[in-house]
Amino acid sequence: MATIAQSVADVCRAAKRASRELARLDTGTRDAALNAIADAIDARAAEILDANARDMEAASADLSPAFRDKMRLDAARVTAMAEGVRAIVALRDPVGEVIEGFRLPNGLDVRKVRVPLGVVAVVYEARPNVTIDCTALALKSGNAIVLRGSSQVANSNAVLAAIATEAATAAGVPEGAVGLVAGGGREELAELATQEGLVDLIVPRGGEGLKAALKDVATVPVIYAASGNCHVYVDAGADLDTAEAIVLNAKTQRPGVCNAAETLLVHRDAAAEFLPRALRALREAGVELRADARARAAAGDLADSLLDATDDDWDTEFLALVLAVGVVDSVEEAVEHVNRHGSGHSEAIVTPSAESARVFRDGVDAACVYVNASTRFTDGFEFGMGAEIGNSTQKLHARGPIGMRELCTYKYVVEGSGQVRP
Repeated sequence: MATIAQSVADVCRAAKRASRELARLDTGTRDAALNAIADAIDARAAEILDANARDMEAASADLSPAFRDKMRLDAARVTAMAEGVRAIVALRDPVGEVIEGFRLPNGLDVRKVRVPLGVVAVVYEARPNVTIDCTALALKSGNAIVLRGSSQVANSNAVLAAIATEAATAAGVPEGAVGLVAGGGREELAELATQEGLVDLIVPRGGEGLKAALKDVATVPVIYAASGNCHVYVDAGADLDTAEAIVLNAKTQRPGVCNAAETLLVHRDAAAEFLPRALRALREAGVELRADARARAAAGDLADSLLDATDDDWDTEFLALVLAVGVVDSVEEAVEHVNRHGSGHSEAIVTPSAESARVFRDGVDAACVYVNASTRFTDGFEFGMGAEIGNSTQKLHARGPIGMRELCTYKYVVEGSGQVRP
């Protein structure tokens, strides 16, 4: 197991050494390692579930149901982890892909070629499946990986990292390619975030607290896969059955994840007909509703059961069965609200109007914009990437789901026949 008696710096140094060999490793060997990991997950499912059961038993009773759901593994989720690794094997290897090529007038042939970043560190909260998803994506794209999970699922992460390490190494991946650091609190996080020359990229998956902690100390590049304050806007003339189905899915299908909706906006012309039925369906699904004055006025006999939305509610990622609800006068006002309060993650409009769709699509500043579909599709697996390291809400290098290609950079390969610059 890669973490025994190793400091953060030791783990990162081992990963850097391994990354140089990984970058040259052929696709067949990397794919064989991933298949070995998938087979080992299936074979050692009972061990994984036992470790997770210990984590769940030790978990604080104060944790929300949504957070506990993110921690929990069952037989189906373990099987899904293995199948996710096999899905990544089936994807095209991005390493060595020629992005573009051209010949200069002087005869030099120039190719822009995709290459691994090197060492990717991922800091994540709760979900133990991230240990395997990130490992598989990193190895497939020729990168070494350093994993730093949360203490709540330390047993699960340790077992999964050990399984991945043992299987990959036996299949020909260099020692140190998969490393796990755990147990050192904020000091350990700060040490990981300052491993210049060893770590090429850190991706934090978690809330604003984790994001802020890294911003204060990181000296290596960071892609923030942080909060998702997502919206669904129901436009005038929207099909009400479709709108209700999208809102319910976006809010209740899995409320504790970053692509779940946190705010419902409704056009004033649709509010009186749509809100009573939608709010009733949301209440029946267990959602706590926090509404502005116009939404309360349109809610009919449900008005007295609604809480008043505060200014803070519009800016909050609830990660729970809580939804802020507001009424707007136009699609332009909806766009303005989203851009003022959203986190740049995933935003949706439900509309029959091509013009409204265009205004929303072009005006909203977010990684993913949906027209007549749920925000819950923002996911590397759903986008055909096999899995994801996280969902980036920033604009440089990667935006949206971070898959294999986002874990690569590129180099220019220039071939000549003796040319010198005059």
